[in-house]
Amino acid sequence: MRRLLSYHGVTGLQWRPLAGDRGEHRSGVLTVPANAFPALVLNADFRPLSYFPLSLWPWHETVKAVFLDRVNIISEYEEEVRSPTLRMRLPSVISLKEYVPVTRKPAFTRFNVFLRDGFRCQYSGQRLPAERLTFDHVMPRSRGGTTSWANVVTASAEMNLAKANKTPAEAGMKLLRTPRQPSLQELQRQARKFPPNYLHESWHDFLYWDTELEE
Repeated sequence: MRRLLSYHGVTGLQWRPLAGDRGEHRSGVLTVPANAFPALVLNADFRPLSYFPLSLWPWHETVKAVFLDRVNIISEYEEEVRSPTLRMRLPSVISLKEYVPVTRKPAFTRFNVFLRDGFRCQYSGQRLPAERLTFDHVMPRSRGGTTSWANVVTASAEMNLAKANKTPAEAGMKLLRTPRQPSLQELQRQARKFPPNYLHESWHDFLYWDTELEE
């Protein structure tokens, strides 16, 4: 069912049924949050700007970019946006008109450490959600260990507590793999294994998630 979304400035989008629509909101107005109807943002080479987090823009940023002629519309939602002088379908996939160079070195962040390690504790091998993971200094900082790709690994809170101020050997633990700085391509490959919970159908052609193919 196609829906009409009226633009009301700072109040955002409002849902209004078109003539012939049926539904509980037929005579009313339902305000749509600003983060509704996100658009997948592709670089000029038609690859996502990032996989994890997935490069998404909220609807109002997308519409603004369209009118500034900075992007091409690749695919659209059924929903339409309307103002006194405008009526258009909301973009679901856009591509930048100018290529944005991709950073060659990944940022050293807690999340990217988790991603490098596949969200798996490097001592127990258990895969856990991000909120249950910590990062551990292989050589404790109190003993000269640095906060770097080569000395930080993903660890569960339990294993981190058990290791305490010891080296893995002293704690009787063994690392799954020696930590090192990953390349941007390695992180992107890892990110494809962990797709976000919500994927609009129009995004599938541009995301190459590592799922098994059906015979």
